[in-house]
Amino acid sequence: MFTDARTIPDHTRLDADIAVIGGGPAGITLARSFAGSGTSVCVIESGGHEADADTQALYEGSNAGIEYPLAGSRLRFLGGSSNHWGGYCRPLDPIDFEQRDWVPFSGWPFGIEELLPYYEPANRIVEIAPGRFEDMAYWQQHTGESLPQPVTGRMQMRFVHFSPPTHFGSRYREDLDRAANIQVLLNANVVNIAATEQGRSVRQLELRTLDGRAHTVRARIYVLATGGLENPRMLLLSNDVVPAGLGNHNDMVGRFFMEHPHLSGFGEIVLADLKRLPAIYRERVRVEGRNANAAFNPSDAFLRERRLLNATFMAGLAGNYHRGMTSDWDHVPLHMDMLNAARPFLADGEGPIDTQNPELIGHWLGLGCACEQVPNPDSRVTLSEERDALGLRRIRLDWRLTEQDRRSLVEHMRSLAMEFGALGIGRMLLNVEDDGLWPEKVSGGSHHMGATRMHDDPKQGVVDRNSRVHGMDNLFVAGSSVFPTSGAANPTLTLVALTLRLAEHLKGRLQ
Repeated sequence: MFTDARTIPDHTRLDADIAVIGGGPAGITLARSFAGSGTSVCVIESGGHEADADTQALYEGSNAGIEYPLAGSRLRFLGGSSNHWGGYCRPLDPIDFEQRDWVPFSGWPFGIEELLPYYEPANRIVEIAPGRFEDMAYWQQHTGESLPQPVTGRMQMRFVHFSPPTHFGSRYREDLDRAANIQVLLNANVVNIAATEQGRSVRQLELRTLDGRAHTVRARIYVLATGGLENPRMLLLSNDVVPAGLGNHNDMVGRFFMEHPHLSGFGEIVLADLKRLPAIYRERVRVEGRNANAAFNPSDAFLRERRLLNATFMAGLAGNYHRGMTSDWDHVPLHMDMLNAARPFLADGEGPIDTQNPELIGHWLGLGCACEQVPNPDSRVTLSEERDALGLRRIRLDWRLTEQDRRSLVEHMRSLAMEFGALGIGRMLLNVEDDGLWPEKVSGGSHHMGATRMHDDPKQGVVDRNSRVHGMDNLFVAGSSVFPTSGAANPTLTLVALTLRLAEHLKGRLQ
């Protein structure tokens, strides 16, 4: 059931077996895992069913590193940032879990096999099941097109599935409302995770509403699921017993913040004949009720050989060339000699490529990328001296990228250009200078990872392999903030799988 914290008597105390802080994909997934059971769950959500400007403003903060849209990259109402996500879904790759000697601080406490049983139910939750992420034969059969395999050994094909996208707050609202053992407390902000005297257990949660009411929640187990930026912020803010913040005895909370660096306009592909590139390689294709798009990913062998970070590249049709066009058009950042270089890839080397449109002489594709960021302890979340409407110190983000990140990206771009040429599809123009500097503007994908990272050693992580905060017996963290490395796949599918794994672990603890 749903309860508005602004409508219950001031200083109300609520009790539950599990208290979940945050009603986004992780929090809702965890709560639903207990629906209909004998375990009582209280979900504490800062917002309501719809967006509210005053509540959203609690996400504002400042940047010390790369400029980042702190409030704009997140949504603070039921369903969290699933209310504006793009729906991109693909599991992490096996290599992403490995400890790689060329990637500092890499390695998860377990391999991908630990998450495999949870990915398929996660696929159902985000509404993309069954997952066909590597099945080239399946997509070839169902699209009716021959799908060329990469030939250079540098790249491999993967298939990104697109969730509708699933907006968790609206999609699973009825499930939460029907479950007699689940209470969702709306418009309630946790202002302190109150710990016992030695800071080894959570005693209660202290709540405030924006209209001034104060409440408390007590539970046997507490799960922090407020997102990749607010999770570390909440631990740092809860410092009345442990001055450095909960779980922060080793100064690890907030460190290793990761994003997927995105670059726009870094390259274009010129095609003389679009028919040489299957549709699923350049646009979303709908098969058996779901959309998918092929993605170019570096092969494991190439990553190991060249000691590179992971990456994902996708292409989309951006425009056409017609006779009489000139190379100085502002919206066509390509040289006509690139198109001429692509002409031999026509069947007869001449054309026309379309008898119904003889003026058409070629096409160009835009490219998008998402790249793995090396874990960097200096890329971090801290607190500023500025305070929000609840009197809490605002977030201060210092997002940093390294030369290793840049070098990996540049080499993968070159590999992609080589692949398109080797496949006989077209020519690729790179618009990034290899000058040792990042382009003037690097953006992120609103993928907030790493700042409460998972590691068996408390000196290298904030939570253990079961997402329990080191040094505390009843506080857990859910979401992508526990990722030790980011891989190059969007995080939502994996964070849902991780949350299902956490739910199973908690069920064992509560028996």
